[in-house]
Amino acid sequence: MDEARRPPHEGGRPASEPHVALALGGGGARGLAHLHVLAALEDLGLRPARIAGASIGAIVGAGAASGFSAAAIEDHVLSVLSTRRHVAGTLWRTRPPTFAEFRAEGGFRLGQLNAERVVAAFLPLGLPTRFEDLAIPLTVMATDFYGGRECALDTGDLVSALAASAALPAIFRPVCRDGLVLVDGGITNPLPFDVFGAPAGIVVACDVTGGPERGVLPLPTPMEAMFGASQLMMSAVIRAKLACTAPDILVQPPVSAYRVLDFLRARTILLETRGVREEVKRRLGALLEAATASRSLPESA
Repeated sequence: MDEARRPPHEGGRPASEPHVALALGGGGARGLAHLHVLAALEDLGLRPARIAGASIGAIVGAGAASGFSAAAIEDHVLSVLSTRRHVAGTLWRTRPPTFAEFRAEGGFRLGQLNAERVVAAFLPLGLPTRFEDLAIPLTVMATDFYGGRECALDTGDLVSALAASAALPAIFRPVCRDGLVLVDGGITNPLPFDVFGAPAGIVVACDVTGGPERGVLPLPTPMEAMFGASQLMMSAVIRAKLACTAPDILVQPPVSAYRVLDFLRARTILLETRGVREEVKRRLGALLEAATASRSLPESA
């Protein structure tokens, strides 16, 4: 067995294991902070019963749902994002292999990469290709472009679902799947803590949208304005959701200083958000202790 993976529990989940559902939000490179949440659960001896994710949250969630440990995912991230040259080389290999495929994909579109090729190129070896082969149930959020609605994907091909969830407009071309044209899941549900249904157990959600920070120039560049507007939109959606219902634990790592595409700063992002690990352990541990104490109280006469 690959040492980078943890084996799933044999015979299903132990009856005594707490039911924890994990929602990981979208935010590009900021979503590397999700790894600290995974590590916190491992420190507590837990694994999620279910995972839902949008964009980078879906990709990190797929790694966890496959059985990879947080440390293994981190090692893979730091390896594939080691240098600008290495990343450029990986992206270059995602070009269409033939002119016929180039034309079939719509020809040259400025600034629009093929999301399926890119996501597949950066995923770790050994990741299952279908939802049904995951060790933990996973829900991936995408947006139905023409239907104008969120789309929860949890069956069939995994790579196309992850690509659709991460297909940020102007960077990636939309993904066609199941007769739908799909784009970034963060547009309609950037933090999918509300997709688990009841009873969901303890729901832990990690919000990495951040917010646009004032730069050196008096006005943001066109790219900064585009990504900043996306952050504001996602934050507004999350606030509206929280006004109706909320997860049991909501963590918001300090990620505003990083841009959506700051993947080459992966090591710094992981270092400066490491406090999330202890925060989740403290808050989740307190909830579990309270739940255990309430179960041990004698019933009133």
